[in-house]
Amino acid sequence: MRNSARKQVRNRSAKSRLSTLEKNYLGIVTSGKKEDAGAALRSISSALDKAAKSGVIHRATADRKKSRLALRLAKIK
Repeated sequence: MRNSARKQVRNRSAKSRLSTLEKNYLGIVTSGKKEDAGAALRSISSALDKAAKSGVIHRATADRKKSRLALRLAKIK
């Protein structure tokens, strides 16, 4: 039970951080700042890779999210 509680806290923290980074990235993308969006995409990609590596999310989920976020960046003119 202690292990489960410890892992639950770690997972919740990581997922919360991912959603915050994603929300910030989407805000930058909608404002149209391509340079800032590129930097934000690099940080969220790194966070997704780390979460997948530690087992918080599945590797395919991380790859899918990174792909879709990169497509959003490519649509900025």
